Amino acid sequence: MKRFTALAAAVMLLCTLILTGCGGGGSTGDSGSGKTLTLNVYNWGEYISDGSEDSFNTVREFEKWYEETYKQKVKVNYTTFASNEDMYAKLSSGAVSFDVVIPSDYMIARMREENMLLELDFNNIPNYQNIDESFRSLYYDPDNKYTVPYTYGVVGVIYNANAVDEADVGGWDLLWNDKYKGNILQFNNPRDAFGTAQFKLGLDPNDTDHASWDQALAELKKQAPLVKSYVMDEIYNMMESGEAAIGTYYAGDYFTMLDAQAEGVDLKFYYPERTNYFVDAMCIPSCCQNKELAERFINYMLSPEPAIANAEFIYYATPNSVVYKDEGYIEEMGEEAMEILYPDIENFSALYNEYAFRSLDQAMLDYVNSLWETLKIN
Repeated sequence: MKRFTALAAAVMLLCTLILTGCGGGGSTGDSGSGKTLTLNVYNWGEYISDGSEDSFNTVREFEKWYEETYKQKVKVNYTTFASNEDMYAKLSSGAVSFDVVIPSDYMIARMREENMLLELDFNNIPNYQNIDESFRSLYYDPDNKYTVPYTYGVVGVIYNANAVDEADVGGWDLLWNDKYKGNILQFNNPRDAFGTAQFKLGLDPNDTDHASWDQALAELKKQAPLVKSYVMDEIYNMMESGEAAIGTYYAGDYFTMLDAQAEGVDLKFYYPERTNYFVDAMCIPSCCQNKELAERFINYMLSPEPAIANAEFIYYATPNSVVYKDEGYIEEMGEEAMEILYPDIENFSALYNEYAFRSLDQAMLDYVNSLWETLKIN
């Protein structure tokens, strides 16, 4: 999961206008001809090394690599989405076509159940061998047919040590501490926001009992008077500048904030004992127009140079062993980052199975959304 910018939204809108509607998965077919192939990739904003600040430009390098390897030109249309729900709505509408999408686990499970994904041909993805065993056969793709993990992470708490007493730090209670009224940021999406309350109360975030969600709503209502703002990407500027003192977000994004923190701000991070573990994975939607090309793109993303560049650029942890075992990567990231990004990697699957969000059916989603509207209106 990654932040989304206004510029990315504009690019997405422009590119969406030129994309075709959903159809069957095709093949590269014209390999070796003068025709330029097209690959449509749909990803979170700022979730790939994009060439800015002299970084590795993954998309452009893939285009060059593909032409050198297959003697065939390819053009990648790379667009971004703000949330799993936005991505799902776009794809399910049938109005557009994408070849590779990178949703989060619970949304992948829903898409798989609704026959929105194609099975992968792993003969075209030999670099899949680089994916650590701990990240295979997880609930959203138990038979490893539809996905290749791209990143993973854990939700934690970010705070300004110059504004928060160290004695108050720990657990989810910090986000409900009235000492910091008006200095607390909460997620601006129901799944993550309710998750913080559910983990705090010892509830199951995947419970389908309405009473459990009602308890979480009551807890969020207690928190509401303390909250400065409900945010997603706005958390960056607010925490970096010191405008807010406490927030909860994805671990990888903490380091983006840390790099940009203002003078007088001292950002720190910790994991509550119970919190959300998530995986974002590459998959091919059923409306794909060029399946073999899409699989070659996924395979390229797993190769050392782009995989390391992407991991360094976005600061998210990767299940790709080629990356997290690379000495250069370890040195570049530093000891603190490695400790935060890769906690208990050998126990990941057990922790993930206990705390990861599952897909909720439509009736349950409707109920959760109604509770969320109640919270925001009040």
